[in-house]
Amino acid sequence: MNRQKFIDKFMAAFVLLAMFKVVGIVAQLFHESFWSVVGTLGIFLIVAFIILIVITFLKDKEQNNRNLVGRKGSGSSNFYVENSLFDRIRSKYEELAEKYIAEKDYKKAARVYMNLLQDNYRGAKTLENGGLYNEAAVVYLKKLNNKSDAAVCYEKAKQHKKAIELYKEMEQKEKVGDLYKEINDFKNAHHYYQLVADDYTGNNQMVKASLVYRKKMEKTEEAQKVLLKGWEEDKDAFNCLNNYFANIFDIKKLESEIMNLYEKTPDNKKITYLDAMKYEFKKSQELHAVTRNIAYEIIAEKVNTRSEIVNELKFFNPNDEVILKDISRFKTARNKMFRN
Repeated sequence: MNRQKFIDKFMAAFVLLAMFKVVGIVAQLFHESFWSVVGTLGIFLIVAFIILIVITFLKDKEQNNRNLVGRKGSGSSNFYVENSLFDRIRSKYEELAEKYIAEKDYKKAARVYMNLLQDNYRGAKTLENGGLYNEAAVVYLKKLNNKSDAAVCYEKAKQHKKAIELYKEMEQKEKVGDLYKEINDFKNAHHYYQLVADDYTGNNQMVKASLVYRKKMEKTEEAQKVLLKGWEEDKDAFNCLNNYFANIFDIKKLESEIMNLYEKTPDNKKITYLDAMKYEFKKSQELHAVTRNIAYEIIAEKVNTRSEIVNELKFFNPNDEVILKDISRFKTARNKMFRN
């Protein structure tokens, strides 16, 4: 098939498809507003007119030059003309959509993307960028089955109940709790936060569970219980202990709790306790005495099996040169003992 015949057939096919498209647009009157349908029809007619001009131009050009083109290479020429035509049509659609966006007519731009370029995602994104969140959410849901972006749009539109239903379907429990809290439905909010906390404790993520209790539910005591449980059951023990102490803001109460917990600490966790004491030592000068004494006791107990632990004395006595000399003498004497 030469290019002239291709263009003629393409024009005939285009006119036929255009007629079907017009009928389809008019049929939208049954489920869309009159002006919405008129807008879509207007866009289509404008673009169809542009396409017809392009086709007519190509037809005239081909008519004038067809005698100059031989049979050789005609197949590749057909391919070139076909692709060139579609590229021009697509380019016109893109320009039209960009024009509508520049004019802040996001609905018309979205229709161009969805109806003419068959790009539902760009259509939805255009509506979202234009602040038409409800319309964008509908496209994300019905055209793309994208619950996540739809939920975000409903949230931006303050359609909290619709967003909540989608987040429930996606099992994003903490987000459901956040939205219930935003609309002051604290009963449901705490129910979903509790589910989140239970999931974290079930996966031995005690620190994360404590943050849900403390920051989301404002239940400091429950948060402390979870952290204490993590420390006692050796589930991320150091971080649990460190966060447990961090949540006690009264220095006297913290000092008392440090001593009480140390008395209950088993031998196999004392090195971990020593590491925690470094953080508490730096926290306040009022804690220097209690943390230093506990450190001394742990170091004295462990030095026979872990000689390197004497280096920890430097941390609790940063400005004491005598301690540094004592550590050096101890290490020298111990090395001599092993050599002998």
